[in-house]
Amino acid sequence: MTKQRKKTKNKKLVSMRRFKTRREMNIGILIFALVFVYLIVTIWMYATSKKISVYEVREGSIVKDNSYTGLVLREEMVVPAETSGYVSYFQNEGSKVKAGSSVYALSPDKLTLENEEETPETALNNEELRSLTLSIQNFNENFNSQKFSSVYSLKNEYSTLLQTASNRSKTAQINEQIAASGGGAAAYPALRDGIIVRTFDGYEEVTEDTLKSSDFDRSHYESHSLEDQMEVAAGEPVYKLVTDETWNVYVELSDATAKELADTEQIKTRIDKDSETIWADFSILQKDGTYFGKLTYTDSMIRYCEDRYLHIELIMEDESGLKIPKSAVVEKPFYMIPKEYLTSSGSGSSTGIMIQKDGEITYQDITVYAESEDGYVYVNPNELDKHTVLVKPESTETFRPNEKRTLQGVYNINKGYAVFEQVHILCENDDYYIVEENTAYGLKNYDHIVQDGTTVEEDEVVFQ
Repeated sequence: MTKQRKKTKNKKLVSMRRFKTRREMNIGILIFALVFVYLIVTIWMYATSKKISVYEVREGSIVKDNSYTGLVLREEMVVPAETSGYVSYFQNEGSKVKAGSSVYALSPDKLTLENEEETPETALNNEELRSLTLSIQNFNENFNSQKFSSVYSLKNEYSTLLQTASNRSKTAQINEQIAASGGGAAAYPALRDGIIVRTFDGYEEVTEDTLKSSDFDRSHYESHSLEDQMEVAAGEPVYKLVTDETWNVYVELSDATAKELADTEQIKTRIDKDSETIWADFSILQKDGTYFGKLTYTDSMIRYCEDRYLHIELIMEDESGLKIPKSAVVEKPFYMIPKEYLTSSGSGSSTGIMIQKDGEITYQDITVYAESEDGYVYVNPNELDKHTVLVKPESTETFRPNEKRTLQGVYNINKGYAVFEQVHILCENDDYYIVEENTAYGLKNYDHIVQDGTTVEEDEVVFQ
């Protein structure tokens, strides 16, 4: 009885061991393992694969300029008061006057002028209204937000017309006051044609011959303005007359900049006061070991007649085109073959050359990358054997390509593989080039190129 129980017990133990060692496959663990392996492989492939960055070509511009504080010198004469008294001006500052026209009046007492209400004399006449209407119409039709300085031109023209009307009214009032004074007040005319300025700073006598570096130091600069109804003494300045439309701005130059601009005769400038861009005649002076740039303007003087110093930019380069990173540009050698050796396939859909080999002449497609001014085309050396002999179409003349020239270009990847395209560089800054747009065999706006041209080879497949 005891032996039978032991046998039964042993059978159960064996049965239980066999049951415990029998395991079913867990599908969840298998899927997790597969995903884990996939992630590891993907990470490894990404870490070891070539990194190619893509750049989208866009239109842009590069402006290279240097900013300066310029000293303004012009032909100007200070006019002293004839007698003592209170000064009344017929003309506003910045007004043009003719020789003999009344500029100011002096009186023992202040003159009473009524400015509160508009009189018939202050209204614009028909000719002035017509001129203003045409100016506004022309401005509306031709306004360009990229040339905002045209707003200032319209503003100046509008202000001039209003000043003219205001001066008519003011002149009539002053003349009435002079007539009523019984000889106590007198009017004084302009000595020459010019522009009225009522600001003085002591630099009126500075000339190009006396120019020095200390003239550019603004730390102690002072200017004084004369106002209507101020009391002046005989012999004191009463107004200043600018007598020439030509004016000069002088800037101090470093030795490097002076050398760079040594052959420059005209230069584009931007005046910060109103962002106006003006061309100026340019020359360089050297005085006491210091270089000065001389900018000569023949217009717009009235706009800056009150200024002694102007913040001004010399625009060394200002180019627009396609903007690309410098890192994208590479150099590639090409064979040069005469353009007349090119022909086309029978269907005319491709360009090629005729090759002579083993006594036979065969046609081969060829890719043209650029054309030179001397009648040659650039072709890829990889498309020609070392000893290739070309045959001129409809002729027995032959040519062996051996001369190589280098082109600058980028790799275009619009088609999914790298295609070399020539670029014509117009200007540059530290990081970008501006290249010519719409050239044969060249880039176009929105093309995609390799940002670092050294990371790919010609015809290499590139996934964007």
